[in-house]
Amino acid sequence: MTPVLFAELVAFCAGVLLLTGVLIVWRRELRAIVRLLAVQGVALAVLVAVIGIDAHLPELVAVALLVLVLKGFVLPVVLGRVAGPAGPGRVETPMINTTASLILLALLTTLAYLVSQPLKAAGSGPTAAAVPIGLALVLFGFLVLATRRHAISQLVGFLMLDNGIAAVAFLIAGGVPLVVELGASLDLLLVVLVLQVLTGRIRAEFGDLDLDDLSELRD
Repeated sequence: MTPVLFAELVAFCAGVLLLTGVLIVWRRELRAIVRLLAVQGVALAVLVAVIGIDAHLPELVAVALLVLVLKGFVLPVVLGRVAGPAGPGRVETPMINTTASLILLALLTTLAYLVSQPLKAAGSGPTAAAVPIGLALVLFGFLVLATRRHAISQLVGFLMLDNGIAAVAFLIAGGVPLVVELGASLDLLLVVLVLQVLTGRIRAEFGDLDLDDLSELRD
């Protein structure tokens, strides 16, 4: 792989990661948010594969396949089942409006670029330049967790935060061992499956997954 092609592929994958993060915060429809999370997972997998191919690391390509299966397909499918065909078509109004969300996204992206300067200085090349994107995803995930009221959208925020952490790890250190990534991904899958059961029970009992409504329940 030529250096120019490698740089272009890394920049493209990083751009998709950032764009999907912005759209997840901007959109309100649950199914659209889940689809965007799937696209983000695929972009992360492609990024890992590109790094692995360029570095001639077969184990990193294997990690990319694992990320593609779990983050690009399995987890979004499970989340889609949690939303259910009878689930709400739109997320309840977030704690902040769309304009404020976009302004916060711009500020968080700027903060990510400022904070990542020491990390960028420690490395060189396209991967080091893309580190701020991973940090921005982490901050976007915290923003979703802090401002969304629906259980599914908050779970999406948690998964986006994990995608950001994984992206930073792959960009800085060339990834993590396959067994570590497998364990972390299976833990995420277990968490989502447990939450699928819990949200199904909550919907059966109370008819909605709005956390504001559930917080008003009393024994």
